[in-house]
Amino acid sequence: MKLRKSLQEIIDSLKMGEETKQNIVNWHTIEEREARTDDLPEGLNPSLKAGLIKRGIGQLYTHQNAAYQEVMEGKSIVAVTPTASGKTLCYNLPVLQTILDDPNARALYMFPTKALAQDQKSEINELIDDADLNINSYTYDGDTPSNIRQKVRRAGHVVITNPDMLHSAILPHHTKWVSLFENLKFVVIDELHIYRGVFGSHVANVIRRLRRICQYYGSDPIFICTSATIANPLELAEMLTEKPMSLIDNNGAPSGRKHFLFYNPPIVNKPLNIRRSATLESRRLAGEFLKNKIQTIVFARSRVRVEILLTYLQELVKNKLGPKAIRGYRGGYLPTERREIEKGLRNGDIYGVVSTNALELGVDIGQLQVCIMNGYPGTIASSWQQAGRAGRRHAESIVIMVASSSPLDQYVIQHPDYFFSRNPETARINSDNLIILIDHIKCAAYELPFKEGERFGKAEIGEILDYLTEERVLYENSGKWYWMNDAFPAHNISLRSASQENVVIIDQSDIANAKVIGEMDRFSAMTLLHEEAIYLHQGIQYQVEILDWEEKKAFVREVDVDYFTDANLAVSLDVLEIDNFRSTEAIEIGYGDVSVRAMATIFKKIKFETHENIGSGPISLPEEELHTNSTWIAIDKNMASLGEERLEQGLIGTAQALRHIAPLFVMCDPQDVHVVPQVKASHNEKPTIFFYDRYPGGIGLSEKIFSGIEDILSQSRQMVMGCKCQHGCPSCIGTDTALETAKGDVLRIIDLFMKKVN
Repeated sequence: MKLRKSLQEIIDSLKMGEETKQNIVNWHTIEEREARTDDLPEGLNPSLKAGLIKRGIGQLYTHQNAAYQEVMEGKSIVAVTPTASGKTLCYNLPVLQTILDDPNARALYMFPTKALAQDQKSEINELIDDADLNINSYTYDGDTPSNIRQKVRRAGHVVITNPDMLHSAILPHHTKWVSLFENLKFVVIDELHIYRGVFGSHVANVIRRLRRICQYYGSDPIFICTSATIANPLELAEMLTEKPMSLIDNNGAPSGRKHFLFYNPPIVNKPLNIRRSATLESRRLAGEFLKNKIQTIVFARSRVRVEILLTYLQELVKNKLGPKAIRGYRGGYLPTERREIEKGLRNGDIYGVVSTNALELGVDIGQLQVCIMNGYPGTIASSWQQAGRAGRRHAESIVIMVASSSPLDQYVIQHPDYFFSRNPETARINSDNLIILIDHIKCAAYELPFKEGERFGKAEIGEILDYLTEERVLYENSGKWYWMNDAFPAHNISLRSASQENVVIIDQSDIANAKVIGEMDRFSAMTLLHEEAIYLHQGIQYQVEILDWEEKKAFVREVDVDYFTDANLAVSLDVLEIDNFRSTEAIEIGYGDVSVRAMATIFKKIKFETHENIGSGPISLPEEELHTNSTWIAIDKNMASLGEERLEQGLIGTAQALRHIAPLFVMCDPQDVHVVPQVKASHNEKPTIFFYDRYPGGIGLSEKIFSGIEDILSQSRQMVMGCKCQHGCPSCIGTDTALETAKGDVLRIIDLFMKKVN
């Protein structure tokens, strides 16, 4: 009978095995680190101290103690330490101690997802039970029964919610929450790094409304934020809360030895540089660990990938482990099912889990030994979050990132120094985006009338109040501005979009139970919700059957296909105002306001992994106009010396390369920034590439690109140079080129762009 291999034996075989050795591009080992601890704080309530000791906590890690001391001195903090380093105690300890000192004190906890809120409710309640404290902690979300809601409002010492619920259910009805707002001592914002882009810009305004209501009731809460590693946690926390913050980053948690492998599947088509499927390689690698009963988590980027990998792995090991030993985990699973999986992972009944990024956030699943990423997760911060899922306190662990053929994956996998030595990305928000700001001023006016001279957070709003008065949204009386509509505005404002005219997405997979599953701004809907488009929601694939443009409704049905859709957008840009500008004889770089007129023309069906074009179709929609911010780079046509066709193809290829690197640089979804080449731009009549924020009014992404354009160009050049194809391929400059000179032309154009500017 064959004995099971240990983790160490499999690590050795990966190092020595001929089949895998040549595919491992980089092997990075992070040595183990001992815990750094402090004694439990003096003056800690005896019952709370006894509860901690009962849970095996006789000392605090240095960052937990530092957080406790700062908060108890009345300072707002942001704690930044790796996954599973005990961040929860950074807020639970000062909150419970304060409530024990003052039973009227209240705390509001905000988590980005319901699953995380439920998990944290269990965590705090276990500590409350072990310490035998008379403290009430409740979740308040869409699932909270109506008979419990009154109890939460009246008697909840700790109210656990999410941003959407705070925005639409708590703040508009603050008069029902008087005991919370009068006594609010703490606001906890967990997973701070999630609040970036449009979502973060909305949440910053929700917090402005929260602080305004607190001020009305005479409270000024301390903010306690926790975050995964990002480049600017202090800046983001201060922009989000508009309060001065202390940074706590002296991580004292122990960690075991961790091996981080970059794995590039073998090439199966040399001219096109197409590699063996990342999914098949992930299956083979995960199977090796699971057959030996080594607890493993596999992260995949979509629901389809999760289900495919799950089927493969269950089939692979069903005779050895049984099908229930490997489970899937994603949005769409029932809460009871998710709790069961989390528990099985913690107690060891489940050996493997295949998950979307739903398990990337801090839901407690214990610590596994192996993490396999099926493709680059999209940001360095997400990668470290996922990697943090592997590795018990002192045990060895291994993380394997398996690259797909996509340009972003290939760039990261072939530039390990970029990944390991570079700071994680900068999170950007723009809370003063005019469209978002106006939406929340409407909500705030509904909640409490504005007074003359009043600011909204740090924003001056006199002109906006006058505008809303002219539009008969508000009315002014004796220096106060009042809401003058029956309906309250929060219901019509989504925190996930910057547009007021959204297309509602209706799932009609089950006709009897058709339900709204999301919404999207009109500009994005042209390319993502046209008829026959494949729309992804929480990892689930839907096909758009009908798009009713007039009624702003998209009817979708769940499908399971092996392709995604990509629409061609005929775009014309006009520069309205230049805010920043640098130039030489050869090139110019500008930033400012632009008008984007766009019409969706055709869409392509693109096969997963290989990126082959397997079909296309027309799109019949009217032209849309978007006012936003843009950065542009332009060259002198004569300097390029390429001829009309090669110049056009070269610009398209260059834009394709830049399109993959720019989101990496500004930490956003690739859909948030559009990159558009123009052979002859209207404002300067030069070959120009525009980067524009896909949201009305902009959210600060293209401004960040303006300041870092040299870095983006340099990284794009490295990506194209490093690609092993001959003339250009899906992994560098796109899929549609037939010119043998295409790759060289792209490098020539990038080199011209990189000539130093003042």
